[in-house]
Amino acid sequence: MSQPTLQRRLGLVQATALNMIDMVGIGPFVTLPLVMGFMGPNFLLAWLVGAALALVDGLIWSELGAAYPEAGGSYRFLKLAYGEQKWGRYMSFLYVWQTLIQSPLVLASGAIGFAQYFGYLVPLTEWWQPKLVAGAVVVLLVVLLYRRIEDIGKLGVALWVGVLGLMGWLIFGGVTHANHPVALFPSGGFATLQKLLLSAAMGQAAVKTIYSYLGYYNVCHLGAEIVRPERVIPRSIFLSILGIAALYLLLNWSVGTVIPWAEVQSWQAGAGDKSQFIISVFMERLYGPVAAQAATGLVLLVAFASLFAVLLGYSRIPYAAAADGEFLPVFGKLHPTKQFPYVSLLLLGGVGFVFSLLFRLGEVISAILAMRILVQFVGQAVGLVLLRRRRGTAALPFKMPLFPLPVVLAIGVWLAVFWGIAPAEVSWGGWHFKLYFQLAALGMMALGTVAFLLWSKRQAKWPFENN
Repeated sequence: MSQPTLQRRLGLVQATALNMIDMVGIGPFVTLPLVMGFMGPNFLLAWLVGAALALVDGLIWSELGAAYPEAGGSYRFLKLAYGEQKWGRYMSFLYVWQTLIQSPLVLASGAIGFAQYFGYLVPLTEWWQPKLVAGAVVVLLVVLLYRRIEDIGKLGVALWVGVLGLMGWLIFGGVTHANHPVALFPSGGFATLQKLLLSAAMGQAAVKTIYSYLGYYNVCHLGAEIVRPERVIPRSIFLSILGIAALYLLLNWSVGTVIPWAEVQSWQAGAGDKSQFIISVFMERLYGPVAAQAATGLVLLVAFASLFAVLLGYSRIPYAAAADGEFLPVFGKLHPTKQFPYVSLLLLGGVGFVFSLLFRLGEVISAILAMRILVQFVGQAVGLVLLRRRRGTAALPFKMPLFPLPVVLAIGVWLAVFWGIAPAEVSWGGWHFKLYFQLAALGMMALGTVAFLLWSKRQAKWPFENN
């Protein structure tokens, strides 16, 4: 009896929909007031910076995704780029190792944010109530994803319609009720713009906006299930980035014309910070409390839809590694009738459930970004250069323009973002200390290196192969 395989059944509409609902989760609704707090009247500039990085990095993902459309995304790219027998095994193992932690953290961040907004509709006064809501969200996601990929593609499009409907409603409200001016670019010319781009406030704001754009590459994790991937993958990536950038800019402009940035900063400086529900306050100010409750419900739908796409894509990564014989074989199992990697789905969902009960949202967001940058984003950009040198460009379905400038820009900006992630103030057992997420990311890489060496020794592979 032949083993079940992944099927190419997702077209451009489904791929773009899954990308966009991955990008628009709870992120823009919880980071919008934070960016206003950091940037004041220039808050739209931070969203442009995030979009610019996504577009530059999207060129790297598009070239790799179109050339190597397989399940696993970065896992396959890193392995091919650094050599399948030696360093490629190490880099791809590190990526899968981090995925077992970072993807549940992503899942937990969305579930925790969901629970916070849910508290606007139903007050959650006991400490355990938000955790119960977050955990229930994770369980429901696993139940919904336990099915065939074509059914998921249809469900993803339906959720996408909900995303566009909410954003359209919010933007329309701002356009028809604008009372305060909002500038796209700062006054004062190029000198002021340059000063803002290099400021510490921009660094903190950019971390938040970049987090809100992440997900434009989700389609690459599903490469083995995309129809005509050489065309669909690049198109879906850029349609997603440009579409979401336009929605984010219009959303922030709309909110800023109704609730001025100075008012948001005053909320953040006082007790009972209303900025955590800024979309709800925005809609209440325009249309009253009933509309605010309806909008909050749609925010929850969008957050849930994003987590749906996140868990779908990440569940394919350990599967791809195990199918290659480079990770625990149990992750390589597909469901015998529904043909999806059910072991990977159940494990990531289970760890995400635990994380949703343990951590706070701000800490999770910083940890997610710090853990991804070195191995995935920077490692992948360098890997693209190595692949071009070794294999040439004649057979590439998609070639980025102005190579290698986009690669150099992407690496430089990612390293700057990594360095600029602020530490968290942690209190434990009477002790107070700062948690540096950069050190935590390097520590996870060190643990992953130890795990790789133990695994390689067990398999008698590089650097322990028998001569």
